Amino acid sequence: MAHAEIKPTCDWPTKHQILIDYHDTEWGVPVHDDVLLFEFLVLDWFQAGLSWLTMLNKRENFRKAFDNFNIEKVASYNEKKTTQLLQDIGIIRNRQKIEATIRNAGKILEIIEKHGSLDAYLWQFTAGKTLINTWHNLKEMPVTSKESDTMSRELKKIGFGFSGSTMCYAFMQSVGMVNDHLVHCFRYKECMKI
Repeated sequence: MAHAEIKPTCDWPTKHQILIDYHDTEWGVPVHDDVLLFEFLVLDWFQAGLSWLTMLNKRENFRKAFDNFNIEKVASYNEKKTTQLLQDIGIIRNRQKIEATIRNAGKILEIIEKHGSLDAYLWQFTAGKTLINTWHNLKEMPVTSKESDTMSRELKKIGFGFSGSTMCYAFMQSVGMVNDHLVHCFRYKECMKI
């Protein structure tokens, strides 16, 4: 019986299939769709203090709870909807994060009006291209960068909550603004071709 080829990969997506699938298909792939960018922002805002595995396991629940990340709908949420979200056991029930997400959605609508799209605004922090790193192991990988520092500073200036540099860097990794696959990982070169 032939064995499936084992591809060299990053060190972090171990044993949990949902992490492996996310690494193999999404992480580091450039995202330019405003709704998907908003989805990753929301997941990163809520992930603060939690594992990414927790967020991926709750991702479908978040999609349902936040109207498939329709930015206009989320921006219009009221206290009744906030209370509903606080009672939803499928998501992270944190009032500060829920309220910040609603406020942030309103700020995103202002960004879209001013810059044409959330995509155009966010990708300006990497001059519209993916930054290619050359890490050989996870210990080399930073949790912030000068680009994430700038993004965080600008988002906070606009009034965003839960947008520190570490969160911004994790977001940039997720949406392919940086390619942080380890150089030996099979996705490292694949993500450069996308």
